[in-house]
Amino acid sequence: MKVIATDNAPAALGPYSQAQITGGLVFTSGQIGVDPATGLFAADVEGQAHQVFRNLAAILEAAGTGMHKVVKTTVFLKDMNDFAAVNAIYAQYFSEPFPARSCVEVARLPKDFLVECEVIAEL
Repeated sequence: MKVIATDNAPAALGPYSQAQITGGLVFTSGQIGVDPATGLFAADVEGQAHQVFRNLAAILEAAGTGMHKVVKTTVFLKDMNDFAAVNAIYAQYFSEPFPARSCVEVARLPKDFLVECEVIAEL
């Protein structure tokens, strides 16, 4: 097992790793839409979603892989009414064959963010 950490994505908010590599796969922790350079975040779901996927891309790059190698995603939404907006942004970061995906509405996300995503990618 190998821990992945990069300054190009937000630091962990608690006792967890940004990602772990094991068995030829990268497992990321859930990412929220914090800009790692400024600590700031957008107020809207679109801005947060773009930053979530940029953060995931940075972690995968640090692991030696990329978004094109993602095989599974889990998207957490504060409000399922944001599904269409997040789905449109999601499609800008992934291409065919698209990863398998789960998308769920949750009662609350860390720091009251509107969207969070975690991925599993091949090396």
